[in-house]
Amino acid sequence: MMKKKRLLVTASTFPRWKDDTEPRFVLDLCIHMANDFDVTVLVPAAVGAADKEIIEGVNVIRYHYFPIHKWETLCYPGAIVPRIKEKKIRVLLVPFLFMALWLNLFRLLPKYDMVHAHWLIPQGIVQSFFKKPYIVTGHGGDVTSLNQGVIKKLKVRCLKRASGVTVVSEHLKNKVKELVPELEPDVISMGVDTKKFGRQYYQPDYFGQGDKRVVLFVGRLAEKKGVTYLIEAMKNIDAMLVIVGDGPLRNSLEEQVKAVNDSMDTVKIVFWGAKAHAELRDIYASADILVIPSITAANGDQEGVPTVLFEAMASGLPTVASRSGGIVEIIEDGRNGLLVDEKNVDGIVKAVNRLLTDRSFLESIQTAEMETAKRYDYKVLAKRYSRLVCMAYLGQSLV
Repeated sequence: MMKKKRLLVTASTFPRWKDDTEPRFVLDLCIHMANDFDVTVLVPAAVGAADKEIIEGVNVIRYHYFPIHKWETLCYPGAIVPRIKEKKIRVLLVPFLFMALWLNLFRLLPKYDMVHAHWLIPQGIVQSFFKKPYIVTGHGGDVTSLNQGVIKKLKVRCLKRASGVTVVSEHLKNKVKELVPELEPDVISMGVDTKKFGRQYYQPDYFGQGDKRVVLFVGRLAEKKGVTYLIEAMKNIDAMLVIVGDGPLRNSLEEQVKAVNDSMDTVKIVFWGAKAHAELRDIYASADILVIPSITAANGDQEGVPTVLFEAMASGLPTVASRSGGIVEIIEDGRNGLLVDEKNVDGIVKAVNRLLTDRSFLESIQTAEMETAKRYDYKVLAKRYSRLVCMAYLGQSLV
């Protein structure tokens, strides 16, 4: 049997431990790519996380980037840019992170055949300083924001030196081409492990809603998620809103929610905080409608394609979402979901109420979206990524 090639995957968003609430789409992709490669993931250290471990068959190495480990708070929970916005002093950790990643790549790269770098910043940029063949994947804000000065130049360098470039949406492909017009990135989104979700996980009265219907939001409580517009819409929706997630805007959103709840006879909106992936399975299956009210943030940051969309589809949970980022490439309005314009509170109200009152329409959405989810199963997507990695390796070997 031929020995598998060794693939090093670099990322800055990754579960810190088993059943963590951090997004796990990089892990899920790696699990499925392990059928073709010997996969190791290199990610920043996190307080309380092991330096080395195996998660669901994937080797994980976490590198330290500051001498005082308890101050390694740049990447978790959440993402780098929101963490800096939360505490400006964290920007001082950025050069330490870049340098630590460079040193670890310098030490580890001789052991690997190729690299898959997730996010242009910092993984792709740092990788571009090494000769090892790599593909780089843009996920959203790493492509759409910080496109000026030296950062823009470094991103262009990263893209030009990559053996392959992928993005998770056509929208991001166009943004990459604005940076490097001659590039033709492959569009391969993240996805879902359809075996882990489904209507079979439904639990009656899971949210303690009684005879109320449940509208659900799942995601980071950050500007581009647009949660404030969903909260405003709930004033005219006869349902309970459950907000699952955490983030820098939680305090201000809680203040907004308090005003809405105080004007009602019963509590209408509740915060559940961040939940582990295993809990989300039951949450999706037991809710009635998911709303993804994403917007374009003030700094230009936009959605790529949120993985919660695929997880909801695999769960048979009808979705109302904004025409934002790559969402419009997945949802066909009126067929496998409903689309509204960004920041359109009335649009959210009308779309949600239509699903709440038209049972046959809701069921047609459910059928179509579960078929859509199958096309974005990780076992399908992993084959496409594996092919690109192999092409990058073969291309280097022929030089």
